[in-house]
Amino acid sequence: MSLYNDMINLYPMCRSITGKGIEDTLKYIQKRIPINITYTPTGTEAFDWKVPKEWNIKGAWIKNSKGEKIVDLKDHYLHVLNYSIPVNKKISLEELKTHLYTLDNFPDWIPYRTSYYQENWGFCMKHNDFLKLEDEEYEVFIDSTLEDGNVCYGDLLIKGESEKEILISSYCCHPQQCNDSLSGTVVALHLAEYLLKQQNYYSYRFVFIPETIGAIVYVSKNLNIMKKNIIGGYTLTCLGDEGEFTYLKTRKENQMIDNITLHLLEESGLTYKVRDFYTCGSDERQYNYPGVDLNIGSLMKTKYGEFDEYHTSADNLTFVTQTGLEDSYNFYLKCIELIENNHIYMNTKICEPQLGKYGLYQMIGSSNVGMNGDTIRCLLYFLDGSHDLIDVQNKCKNINTNTIIEIINILLDKNLIKKKI
Repeated sequence: MSLYNDMINLYPMCRSITGKGIEDTLKYIQKRIPINITYTPTGTEAFDWKVPKEWNIKGAWIKNSKGEKIVDLKDHYLHVLNYSIPVNKKISLEELKTHLYTLDNFPDWIPYRTSYYQENWGFCMKHNDFLKLEDEEYEVFIDSTLEDGNVCYGDLLIKGESEKEILISSYCCHPQQCNDSLSGTVVALHLAEYLLKQQNYYSYRFVFIPETIGAIVYVSKNLNIMKKNIIGGYTLTCLGDEGEFTYLKTRKENQMIDNITLHLLEESGLTYKVRDFYTCGSDERQYNYPGVDLNIGSLMKTKYGEFDEYHTSADNLTFVTQTGLEDSYNFYLKCIELIENNHIYMNTKICEPQLGKYGLYQMIGSSNVGMNGDTIRCLLYFLDGSHDLIDVQNKCKNINTNTIIEIINILLDKNLIKKKI
């Protein structure tokens, strides 16, 4: 199934940080990859936080004095303030306005607003519709429940040759938000499907969570094993538009995941943007927090908060595209390939080997242009047990990453080099 088709299937679910919508999303993912779904009860402490009550909603609307519905949850899930408590009463326009949220700068879009940790109720609507409201009595109705329940998340560990792990985390809690939220979820799903079919050197930990509280709960339950094994990774979000790539660096910077991602972006020849960690806004906040320090970056297309459609009804199925999703998925595959191969290697021979007897002196079959004896010798000079693949490429100019990886694999197969453990 294509990335975009997965987004179409997931888009209609009414998600929040708890409740049936996110549970249904995880069960959709579970049909494709063997994630474990974990339920953590309301009131459970997770560091400085507590799991909130579970919220579900069946319907909501505003009626004018004629009984006409001027706002209806059935038209768009953003119409209701997320986590609104139940309400059923008649009120004046003056009182109603204190519970309405609009965007006057984008008057035909519905804003996305939440009130997770303070009981409240409200509606979000187009500003142009707000301007049409008349001074009359309105009936407001929200059929929701806010009661003890669970927060749930899904995770999957794809074991590799090494116990060291790469974390791939995405959040799936926003209702009808395609670029922010769903794009990361579907790209992560497809990456997991790919890695399940490979023989991987590293292990890969996939986490599908509600944003913030999910990451905090997950870290609280798994901190020791994560700190022991995770060497880097990514928070996946905002991967479906066709804008330029943006890389959000880790808090400490110059970590393995920073070096790999920025190296590939530079080599790609694409125009891209780099953002410092202080501009973070998603679950990398928790994964990089002092005391956790997992060195998690985030490769995005247009960064959250930097596109007008962010947290509005315009972040929809027309804003994201199959091309945008594929671009992101394919670039993450490049990152994974380089992660898998970016080891420190060392020669197994004293003095340079006689490349001819290994069939390596002449051009190699249909390999990339430039993979000849001189290229191989250049690499061998620096495969000395003190440089990783990126270091070696920086030493040997004008050799692209794919060529170096191909040569590395040939040299490993010929037992001319070995990984430094």
